[in-house]
This record gives sequence, C-alpha cells and structure tokens, in this order.
Amino acid sequence: MGCVTTVPVTHATPAGFCVNNKNRANQEEIANTYLGLRFDVMMGGGIEFFSAEKRKDKRDLFTEFVNSGIQVARTKTEMENCKIGIPMLAVFCEDGLPYMLDQQSDSGLMSAFPTLTEMSRKAITQLNNNKNGFVLQIEGGKVDWAAHANDLGALLYDQIAFDDAIAEVIEFAEKEKNTLVIITTDHGNASPGLIKSKNVDACFDTAQKFRYTNEWILNGIHKTDTPQQVIDRIREAQGIAITIDEATGLLTHYSDLDNNGIYNAYKLPYKLLGQIQQSYTSVGWCGMDHSAEFVELCMFGPGSENLPPFVKNTELHNFMLRATGLME
Repeated sequence: MGCVTTVPVTHATPAGFCVNNKNRANQEEIANTYLGLRFDVMMGGGIEFFSAEKRKDKRDLFTEFVNSGIQVARTKTEMENCKIGIPMLAVFCEDGLPYMLDQQSDSGLMSAFPTLTEMSRKAITQLNNNKNGFVLQIEGGKVDWAAHANDLGALLYDQIAFDDAIAEVIEFAEKEKNTLVIITTDHGNASPGLIKSKNVDACFDTAQKFRYTNEWILNGIHKTDTPQQVIDRIREAQGIAITIDEATGLLTHYSDLDNNGIYNAYKLPYKLLGQIQQSYTSVGWCGMDHSAEFVELCMFGPGSENLPPFVKNTELHNFMLRATGLME
C-alpha cells in the first residue's frame, strides 16, 4: 500500500486512506500511527510532524522509522535512491510542497523537490514488486489549497501536474493490463469560473504567461512597500498591471498580520487579490470554501465497466473493495 501527495503525508486525504483518528488535526498522532502501519510507500510534505525539533513531544520519528527498517528520504535524490522492496517514507519539506508554477520558475526548487509525476513513478516502481498487487493513492493536494486561496496560477499549474501524474499511471496500467485506475476528487472548492467579459479569451490567456503564484506575490509584499512596488511585483509574477488604488488596497492588509488559520496562517489578502485579478483574467470565485457541485469520477481498467453514471462519494469505498475482491 502507498500514498503520494503534494501536501503533508499526515493530511486528511492520505491519513483518511490509511488510519482512523477522531480529529484530522492530530497530525503528530497520525504520524505515530504510520510507524506501526508499515506501509510500503509514503511521500509528501510534513517534516514538522516527524522531526524532534518541531514535534511537541520531541520524538524523533525519522530515527524511529529507520530503526524499524523503513527507508527515510528527505531529498529528491534520496527518494530516487531508495531500494526496491523495502518500505520507504519520503518527506521533503514542512507543510506542503511548492506549487508547481513557482517550482517551474525556480531551478533550485526543481532540483530540490520531485514533481507529483516523479513521486508517482517511484511509488509504482516500489509497489509493483509485490506479487499480490498493490493499492496506491495519489493526491494533487495543493490543487485544493490553491482553490481555498483563490489562486488561479497555483490551481491551474498544479492541476496540470496532476494530469501529468495521471498519464504516468495510465501508461503503467495499459502495459500491466490488470490495474483499475480511479480518478476523482472528494469535493468541489470555491467554484472558479470563466466570467464573460469584453476580452474574455485574451484575459484568460494571460494565465499562460504566469511565472509565479499569488502565494509568491503576497508573501513577498511588506507593509513598508509602496503601491508602485506592489504593482511591479505583480507585473513581474504574472504580467498584470493593476492600478494604484488596487495596490493600495492590498497594502492595507499588511498593517496587522497574525499567524492564525489553517490554509492562510498570516491572513494574507488572497481573496482581495483574486477579486482584483478577475478584471485581468476573467476568472471569478464563489468563495474560499468547499462547494457542493457534482465532481468528476472516471475509471480505466478492469472493473471500470461497473461504474454507474452517478454515485455517492460514500459508496465509492465499497465499490473499490468489490473491485479488489475483498467484498462481494
């Protein structure tokens, strides 16, 4: 069994696939549970839940994993060098991995962090050694985070990275011929949409020229900056030239920052920037939270013919059990 994600390996989706815990926020406890679980592959972020320097109880889980016979990788090179047939834990950074858009624009990030495709390829190589088959969950988790932040560039480019990982998986399944691939999401988020405007095609095409995410932009703004410096930073990152009034509005949010919140710890003005960008990208958002629209579910491989046109997300669990023969 394996899990690959671009968010912490102890986050809701990988943890929900592996363990039971009364609170999704108990990520240190979830990391403890992984030690006894002895999964074959676990890859993603979340160093703070394994490191003695960051954990509240000061346990060095990385050493405990190694002492239990599990390979531990902390870099892309170490991940690539993990031996086949030995369980592996690869945790590359605190929190989630960098957004793909930012990673593509920084050669240092590209050399330091694997892409979702590279992690998926390594996971398949590790797991395919099992003669009884395997189950692997691959999550493009930062697509969700980007939607929470109304961050168009982050969302689009991480979704493309997820599509690239799907291509890697489908290529394996086509050759192997006995693998069921299930592609879905757990919910909608913020309902981004292309809004009609005078130059809608040209506006949306600006996203193709983005170099950095809104996260990169906002984390590099300081309350001592001038409106012109904010304008220049956004133009550098995305080729958009906002107005002086819009830049001044963004700066007002930097006068009093704290460190509370799950997805936006310093309460940076993601929502306002997303609203400002609509005039330049023609993309609007319904909010910053999960949404209730129908989501896509598709399958490839043996058993996919049993997929009904509509299915409740709670029923997918038993569908997968039946597909593996673990449930009649």
